[in-house]
Amino acid sequence: MPAEVEDARRTARRLYSAREVARALDRMAAELTPLLEHANPVVLAVMHGGAFTAIELCKRFRFAYEFDYVHVTRYAGNTRGGDLTWLVRPSRELKGRTVLVVDDILDHGKTLHALDVELERIGVAKQLRAVLVTKRLALARRPSVTVTGLPVDDVYVFGSGMDYRGYWRGLTGIYAVAERA
Repeated sequence: MPAEVEDARRTARRLYSAREVARALDRMAAELTPLLEHANPVVLAVMHGGAFTAIELCKRFRFAYEFDYVHVTRYAGNTRGGDLTWLVRPSRELKGRTVLVVDDILDHGKTLHALDVELERIGVAKQLRAVLVTKRLALARRPSVTVTGLPVDDVYVFGSGMDYRGYWRGLTGIYAVAERA
């Protein structure tokens, strides 16, 4: 493991504990249940980080659903987002279905916007969105989210599915990378 990755974990500031993350996921699942339980939904995880959130939500659902994923990235192991790259696009089998898009974090909304365009092109009947973390940004426009878990300031975060240079996704809390002097 690179020293920079070790340093990031060692110097990080914990924003949310594992217990706080679990409570947010409990609340999100409770809010989504009445919207999905009779809709024969597809839970669509946005790889990689959204898969962690999607799986945790699915563990809390007490209704039938199908599970699928898409893989679109802007970060590719970096700490700044770049151009959108599709690795796995949404399946045409989503046409006419209710789809719950689950991602780890909402910052500028470019990934969710790209998914909106693709899912509309496919012809999904209804789309809902869930994100574990929403950054507090002074943005006029970004995609709306059906349910969100936890707010964070505009800092680079990792844990609970989010990574730092590809590492630390499995941490159960949420941490902010320390600012360099």
